[in-house]
Amino acid sequence: MEELPALERLDAPWTRSPAACVARSAVVCGVMGPLMDLYTHRRVLGREHLDSLDAPVVFVANHSSHMDTPAILRALPPRWRHRTAVAAAADYFYADRRLSLVVALTFGTVPLERKGGGALNGSIGLINQLIADRWSLLIYAEGTRSRDGVVGRLRPGAAVLAGAHDLPIVPIHVAGTHATMPTGRSWMTRAPRRGLDARRPIEIRFGVPIRPGPGEHRKDVMERVRLFLEQSGARTTPSRRVVGVEGAVAPGA
Repeated sequence: MEELPALERLDAPWTRSPAACVARSAVVCGVMGPLMDLYTHRRVLGREHLDSLDAPVVFVANHSSHMDTPAILRALPPRWRHRTAVAAAADYFYADRRLSLVVALTFGTVPLERKGGGALNGSIGLINQLIADRWSLLIYAEGTRSRDGVVGRLRPGAAVLAGAHDLPIVPIHVAGTHATMPTGRSWMTRAPRRGLDARRPIEIRFGVPIRPGPGEHRKDVMERVRLFLEQSGARTTPSRRVVGVEGAVAPGA
């Protein structure tokens, strides 16, 4: 029998079983949700953009905190939450087998290779199978958490995946999690005020689906994602290829 690729050997498919999905939803919404509510008050916008869509889709979000994943999963309607896998860095979350099983069961993660410019090179077989099984995928296109809250350059892997499978990209802007639990913190923090006013605001905003056009360059697709994040209030890092107002590509700085 042919040996599975390294990343597929790290995967734990049983964590996507119906029983595991029910347990995961209970943990994210029933345990983590109330805990996050002690430290934050949240607002969810744009869920109506999901109403007319059928799975699978590629969710692409900015990333500045370990809070982002539970916040996004909790904000998703149940039919999406139960069928969305989260791409997690293999070199970070899958270096230890016990940790990988915990995050896979809690958040529905699958291992993603971060090398190669975000082209999903070593993960493509696993991801293709997920899509064939009609699972959506949540990708943090920066490849790592922001250290200062500024959205870094978006890697093109999500656009490559969406184009190859003719899938829409649903952009997601997450705000407020960096202030609540930035990189380096192991738990959430409250604002330096008393009472309920000490809860920090967080916002999860779903954007209008982005469909790659015929022949559209992957970096131009990700530029549309960046523009959504910027219009939602994020500070972003412009891509090297910038789509002009009429769709022409202008050289970046």
